[in-house]
Amino acid sequence: MKLKLKNVFLAYFLVSLTGLLYALMQLGQPCDCSPHLRAAAEQLRGKDLKISQLQAELRRPPAPGRPLESEALPIIYVVTPTYARLVQKAELVRLAQTLALVPRLHWVLVEDADGPTALVSGLLAASGLRFTHLAVPTPRGQRLREGEPGWARPRGVEQRNRALAWLRGGGGGEPAGGDRLPPPPGARGVVYFADDDNTYSRELFEEMRWTRGVSVWPVGLVGGLRFEGPKVQGGQVVGFHTAWEPSRPFPLDMAGFAVALPLLLAHPAARFDSAAPRGHLESSLLSQLVDPKDLEPQAANCTRVLVWHTRTEKPKMKQEEQLARQGRGSDPAVEV
Repeated sequence: MKLKLKNVFLAYFLVSLTGLLYALMQLGQPCDCSPHLRAAAEQLRGKDLKISQLQAELRRPPAPGRPLESEALPIIYVVTPTYARLVQKAELVRLAQTLALVPRLHWVLVEDADGPTALVSGLLAASGLRFTHLAVPTPRGQRLREGEPGWARPRGVEQRNRALAWLRGGGGGEPAGGDRLPPPPGARGVVYFADDDNTYSRELFEEMRWTRGVSVWPVGLVGGLRFEGPKVQGGQVVGFHTAWEPSRPFPLDMAGFAVALPLLLAHPAARFDSAAPRGHLESSLLSQLVDPKDLEPQAANCTRVLVWHTRTEKPKMKQEEQLARQGRGSDPAVEV
C-alpha cells in the first residue's frame, strides 16, 4: 500500500510539473481568446462613445427651432430672381436656410432661363419650403453686354414681373414646380423682393408680416454708404438717407420695402419698368402703389439694419481653366 501511494504521488507530481512547465511556456504567446477580447473592447468603446454623445446632447443649449405655424399669420411671399452662375447654388442654399426659419412663408423663385434647370429644381425640392418655381428669360436687348457694369441695366425685371403675374392669377404660363395655384381671392399676405445674394435677418420677416400698404426699413452696405434708408419723425417717413440721386421718388433699395398683397392685387397694372433709368426700378413700381408720406416705417422707426446688400466675390477659375486645357478639369457631373 505504501508503494502504491508513493507511485501515485510521484505520478501526480510529474503531471503537475508538466502542466506548470507548459503554462510557463505559453506566457507571452498569442491566445486563442484574443478575437473575443477585441470584440468586447470594441463594444465597450462603442458604448462609451454613445454615452459621450448623449452627454453632449444634454449639455447642448436648445436650438432656436422653427416656430409653429399659425393660420392666423399672413403669408410672406418672397420673390427671388436668379440666374445661372458658379455661385448660384451657394447663394440659394444660404437663402433657403434663412427662409426655413420663418413660419408661413412661400418662396417664389424665378429663373432667368427658357425653362427650369435641374440644379434649381433639385434645390427647391430638398429645401422643405413651400415654393412656386417659375422661369422666364430676360429679352436679349435687355441683357448686360460683355464688359458692362452690373448697374448699367436693370436686372431681374422680367422675373419679378413674372412673379407678380402669378400672384395676380397665374398669368404667364404654368409654374415649373411647387404650388401652381396663386393666392386665393381675399388672401392676406405681403410680398417681398429678396435677391439671392443679400443677407437677411430672420427678424426682418416678422417686421414686414403685418404690412398694410408698403412698409420700409434701412438696408446696410448699399449706395456707397454704411446704410441707406428712410428718415423718420413722429412715426412718419419724412425723407431718405441716401447719397446717390436723392431726388428719386423712392430712393430705396429693392431689399428695403415690402408690399401688402391686397394692395398689389388692387393695382393689377402695377409692375416694374424695364426702361426705368438707373436707380429708378424700385420707384417705377412704388409710384403706382403709394405716396411717400404713407410709407410704414419698420425696424424701430428705421433705426435697425436687418438686411445687408452683400455680394459674393466672383470665383477665379484660372487653375480650373488650366487643368481643362490639359484634359484634367473637374468632373462636370459634380454639381457645385
